[in-house]
Amino acid sequence: MDIYIDADACPVKEETFRVALRYGLQVYLVSNGPLRVPAEGKVQLVVVSDGFDAADNWIAEHTSPGDIVVTADIQLAKRCLDKGSKVIGTNGRPFTQANIGSALAARALMQDLRDMGVVQGGGPPMSKQDKSRYLQELDKAVNEAKRGR
Repeated sequence: MDIYIDADACPVKEETFRVALRYGLQVYLVSNGPLRVPAEGKVQLVVVSDGFDAADNWIAEHTSPGDIVVTADIQLAKRCLDKGSKVIGTNGRPFTQANIGSALAARALMQDLRDMGVVQGGGPPMSKQDKSRYLQELDKAVNEAKRGR
């Protein structure tokens, strides 16, 4: 079991490193440019080209059943779920086969509203509750994967 982080703009890298260190898990930090990697633990920086979706493509190609993917990208989440990986959003909400369809539909709707100028900007900033929920979900996903669920 490995953890893959869609790292460009991921707000929970440090939290993920701490959990991975506690469980002795390998982390792949996938980015379009160099990032700081902690000295302790098993964290490997993977720098991909700056091509469109290069980081997403690398993660989707390398993840497998039992792995955990951390991303806010709903389309990447779908690709990884289809390969049998567990996927956790950076806000702590897990993506599942049961909720990915509605997440994709909501993404498409918001994109249409942004294109029409009805909605501007992104979502709210990450709260302490979001980070707490993220840590709980990541710990739960690791334990479920270790039990083979």
